[in-house]
Amino acid sequence: MRFENRVAIITGAASGIGRALSERLAAEGACVALVDRNEDGLAAAAAALPDASKVWYRALDISDEDEVERCVGDVLSVFGHIDVLCNNAGIAGGDYSKITETDTVMWQQILGVNVMGAVHFTKYAARIMRDQRGGAIVNTASVAGVRSGAGGNAYSASKAAVISLTMTSACDLGEWNVRVNAVCPGLIETGMTAPVFARARAAQKEDKLGSRCELRRYGHPQEVAAVIAFLASDDASYVTGQALPVDGGNTASLNLPGMKV
Repeated sequence: MRFENRVAIITGAASGIGRALSERLAAEGACVALVDRNEDGLAAAAAALPDASKVWYRALDISDEDEVERCVGDVLSVFGHIDVLCNNAGIAGGDYSKITETDTVMWQQILGVNVMGAVHFTKYAARIMRDQRGGAIVNTASVAGVRSGAGGNAYSASKAAVISLTMTSACDLGEWNVRVNAVCPGLIETGMTAPVFARARAAQKEDKLGSRCELRRYGHPQEVAAVIAFLASDDASYVTGQALPVDGGNTASLNLPGMKV
């Protein structure tokens, strides 16, 4: 019950890592405010939580600053305080073109959600945490923000920006005992990665998924949720400004083609 009597905002909560995280934090006693653009998915995620859970949810576009400001204000009105913010929402965009053929509109959409969505929620939630003299923010970045080859150009750049935002905001907020960290998931089976898994299974190559990681497998949303919960909890009370890969060891080696069999 590490989060008993604590309030956590989770973006991207309708599916994947966000939904697994809502289940994890609620199971540990948190009051959870779930945010996503998928209202039906939010309702399903909320309904799946234990009956005793204190849950609130809202569908919105996190790239819209005005909507985010209203959302944070409403969470504060409902629960009275905000202790944890998990900036988990993100989009991949599906643009794998070379930089010479890049789609500017796609870049703007990806940066608007992945970067500015985190900026907006951090801006308004951190003001409340500052006044409370405490809080924890955990951003979901990606191994794509650490090295190339794990996503398209725009997606990778957006996740590198999230890692940088984690460090700079940790420096801004540390004096008020507000910690900011990030997780960098590797290959995790979620809605975002569903096309990758579908293609592999159709080709009967599911056993190859994650084979270039040191643990020789892909990951699951619950495994990432567990690390986010740690970083958001008092167990990580002296950890801030860090970006922790949750990738089966993928970023621990050069990981060149043919190196692993």
